[in-house]
Amino acid sequence: MTPSEHLTFCTALIISLVNEAPQNHLHGFDEQAWGSPLIGVAAGNDPLFTQYKQIIGSVHWTPAEAFALAYPEQPVTAEDLRVVSWILPQTESTLADQRRETQLPAPRWIYSRHYGELFNEWLRRKVRDEFIDIGRKATAPTLLPGWGYRQTPQAGLCSNWSERHAAYAAGLGTFGLSDGFISEAGKAIRIGSVIVAADIEVTPRTATSHTANCLFYARGTCGACSKRCPVAAISKAGHDKIACHNYIRQVTAPYAKQLSGQEVTPCGLCQVGIPCERRNPLR
Repeated sequence: MTPSEHLTFCTALIISLVNEAPQNHLHGFDEQAWGSPLIGVAAGNDPLFTQYKQIIGSVHWTPAEAFALAYPEQPVTAEDLRVVSWILPQTESTLADQRRETQLPAPRWIYSRHYGELFNEWLRRKVRDEFIDIGRKATAPTLLPGWGYRQTPQAGLCSNWSERHAAYAAGLGTFGLSDGFISEAGKAIRIGSVIVAADIEVTPRTATSHTANCLFYARGTCGACSKRCPVAAISKAGHDKIACHNYIRQVTAPYAKQLSGQEVTPCGLCQVGIPCERRNPLR
């Protein structure tokens, strides 16, 4: 396949899986968990991935490092790799329920956080395996045994493969005041990615800065997400990860367990009822 044919292949694959696979199902509500996806591709040797080691911390994997964990005896160079990233938008039903809430996430949102992310994990495996089936080595970083959360001096609590940062490298959006990722489908989303050893056409990154889609940073207006946070974890200074983490672990997670019977860590109140809920507000 040519680079453009590879891009067409992975784009069509992900769209068809999200829109047609029965696994995209919100259990308990008998409806789809996610709307139609957005897809982007970053080069494995994009300088951003090296910069992330300074921005996030040395624990953050480059594509080559993650790929080497999956294929330790078959090394490849960074330029041989591509990061395929996708955005899964929340459905209108889930958004409508979540907008009405001010202290605790809506049941649909909780089920989306659990069953919707289970689908996202299935999607990672499926896309990885489809590439392997056509003779291309592939891996999903967040499914690797070593993936997890770490503390770093630069970013505090963070993962060693950030789906948001992969999506930024792939040109799918930018960050906002809450640290949320503002895509063309808005901020009420989940993100996934796989790394592939294939010459896939890279999608352009057109944002003028890493916060270009946020009204607060771009124009000094808005800040609506801070008003939606029940514990004031979002301010003009940015996102207080500790306050956010504690509220989720101490309040919303126990509530979600009582409601759904599942170990899940939802909140997402700052992702709805705001200008960037379903779109890039700078468009």
